[in-house]
Amino acid sequence: MPQVESFQTRFHRRWNHLNDPHVRALAWLLDAPDLLDPEAPQWRGRIASLANQTDHEVLDWLAALDRDPGELRDYLGIQPGGQEFTRLGRYAEKLMAFYFRHRGVLLAHGVQVRAAKNDTIGEFDFLLRHGDDLVHWEFATKFYLLESGTAGLEAEYFIGPNLADTLGAKMGKILDRQLMLSQHPAAQIHLPQSVASAQALLRGWLFYHEVGPDTARESGVSKEHCRGFWRALAELESVQAERYALLPRLSWLAPAKMAIAASLDRRALQHALSRHFAQDTMPVLVALLESHGDVALETDRGFIVPDDWRHRAGQRIIRA
Repeated sequence: MPQVESFQTRFHRRWNHLNDPHVRALAWLLDAPDLLDPEAPQWRGRIASLANQTDHEVLDWLAALDRDPGELRDYLGIQPGGQEFTRLGRYAEKLMAFYFRHRGVLLAHGVQVRAAKNDTIGEFDFLLRHGDDLVHWEFATKFYLLESGTAGLEAEYFIGPNLADTLGAKMGKILDRQLMLSQHPAAQIHLPQSVASAQALLRGWLFYHEVGPDTARESGVSKEHCRGFWRALAELESVQAERYALLPRLSWLAPAKMAIAASLDRRALQHALSRHFAQDTMPVLVALLESHGDVALETDRGFIVPDDWRHRAGQRIIRA
């Protein structure tokens, strides 16, 4: 059976000319496959898609941004030599707002709805113009690991690396609460007209202990989603590559591209992971790299988790 081309290979082929990390992250947000299947019945027709967003105009625009990223960095509020974002979700939202503004469809972003001064009802992630219609999009960038010790492939078995939520719980909150915000009386002062539709746009990666199964039928996940692996620290020997990198949270979006000098060899990787898990239980996202001259490109990625992570994940799912 021929080997299926990885998403990383396709991404590098199309976007390797981009060097600015924020422009590369934006290119990933626009070009990544859907995380969820818009046709899956459990999502009730409320999944948005960004299909066909990278036309020639956008390709040229991203290339120009990469040559001179000042406008994007100003919009993000990033000072030279600094990074002001502490939350990946807010960073990704801001990148998408920059794109929607460029397209001329952004009416508002991050609009908080309050019933009283200290009573926040919710927040509109994006209010967008689609022709004459006003639409509400909720946006999330998520990373979940399939807890494969369980029997099912339903969305509830995809759990966040910090065990804080599951794909099923997140989607329940989005569908049953966040997408209903425009119906609340307190939201009406923020809306110039009735919301024609409310949908959720999700970007992210899913990670599997074994080879990723076809999850679409039971979980509602898109067949073409971005995927990686996860391994316990005791299983690190099975993770083999030419070079490695520990990815900080704000670098989780696009496949990694870095100078060879900034990457790690096997020994340095083991040392870094041992030092991390000696004082922290948060899983670490590791990029597997291949050298191309003086540049290293990501070929695969996966979470390395503490050795007791699977047990704790199973308990978290049972409690949920």
